Parts: sequence; structure tokens; C-alpha cells
Amino acid sequence: MDIRVDGTGPADPFLGAGSLLETEHDLSLPVEVQIRADPDKRTLAAHYDDRHVLRISQRAATSAMARELALHELAHMVRYENDHPSHTQSTDEALFLALAGQSVERRKVTHCYQIANHMKDIYADDITLSVAPAEKLVTFLESRLATALADHTGNTPYPETAADTTETDPEISVVNAAFALAVVERHDLVDPDHRIYDLAAALADEAPGVDLDLFQERFASLTTEPSESNYRKELVDVTRAYASESTAAGPAAD
Repeated sequence: MDIRVDGTGPADPFLGAGSLLETEHDLSLPVEVQIRADPDKRTLAAHYDDRHVLRISQRAATSAMARELALHELAHMVRYENDHPSHTQSTDEALFLALAGQSVERRKVTHCYQIANHMKDIYADDITLSVAPAEKLVTFLESRLATALADHTGNTPYPETAADTTETDPEISVVNAAFALAVVERHDLVDPDHRIYDLAAALADEAPGVDLDLFQERFASLTTEPSESNYRKELVDVTRAYASESTAAGPAAD
């Protein structure tokens, strides 16, 4: 696997992620890692005809989660090269089908894009969790839920959580919590009494108009190798369900 690191930061996390991935998968195109100084730059993968690009902030590249973040993005690249429907289906097309004829607030449309990303992440994490330990991912998911809950309630995050506190919409936070529970249940990562369930339930209490269990089940039950049409239907159905549930909870606007 050809991984090249551009920018100020360590190469080891990315090379280590590549070595882990190679135990089960491979990439035919080279990977260009772009480390940028912007601390708020989102970690993401981009795909071109001759290469993949992994963009990551310097802060993330030097964090304790650097290898795991890199592995997650490499897994997206594997899904893309393998033409998995989750990574080839047009999100714009699916959301047009899902939301046609509905009056949906712009922020809810943005949330629907986040839901589509969660579905992609489910399939990427299926790969990452097949080649790497899950402890850091569970801690990361738990930390994100604790931070979101602190944003909504004004409470101090749990002492062991390290994520920065940012404003988050309570409604999409319920979906984020459903995604976290789906990941841990899809791979049997935690016991039923794990604190992540309490955090998810508390977030659900902050936005009772969104059904935590519904979205948890939707994410957890995604078929491993769906057909293109089946995946499109899943994406349309879950985004339509969110728009319908959250719109019913209050007035909508164009």
C-alpha cells in the first residue's frame, strides 16, 4: 500500500493504519495524506482517478486517535474502490427522492446529509473493526455523546472525556447517539449496562420527537452487501423517517 504524508506531522499513525488494513484488504490507488494546521479541519477522504486523499488536521494527526481515524478513512477508500453502494450512491439523488413534496427546514436537510454519512460510516467501521481493536472507538463514541449531552444540559462532561464542547442540535444528537449504539451492537462491543446507553437515553430525553430506537435499529440492521437499489431504498427511508419525525415535532419552513 502506497501512503505518502504531506505536511508537518508524524507518518507513523498513517503507515500503521495501512499495515493494519493490509491484513485483510488492499488499495490499488496510492493515498496522499494532507496534514493541515487548521485545528478544526474535518478528517475526511476524497477520491480521484489517480489517488485517494486523506485530509486531517495537525491536532487530529498527533492525537491518541490518529491511527484509528486514519484507518477509518482508509476503510472508506476500500469501500469506494470496491464500488460498495454506500459509497457510490448519490446522496443528493437519494435526498431528493426522500424529501420531494415535503417542507423541511434547511437545518433538517443538513441533518439528512449527516445521516447519509452515518450510513457510510457503518460500512467503513465494519472494515475497521475487523482489523483493529475496538476499545478506542468505544471510548471515542462515548466521549462524543457525553460532550453533546453537556452542550444541551449545561452540565460538565464526564472527567474522562476529552472532546471539545461544541453546540449541537438536540434532534440530530439523538440520531448520532443511535449511530453510536448501532456500531457497538452491530459488533457486540459493550455490555447492556455500559454507560453509552445511559448517555444515549439522556440525549433522547432532550429531543423526544426523534425515536432513538428506530434509528438505532435502522443503522444496526443495514445489510452487509446490499444491492444498489436496496441501499438507495434504505437511505431514502431513513432520511424520510427523520424528516417526518422531526417535522412533526414542530413547525417547518422552506
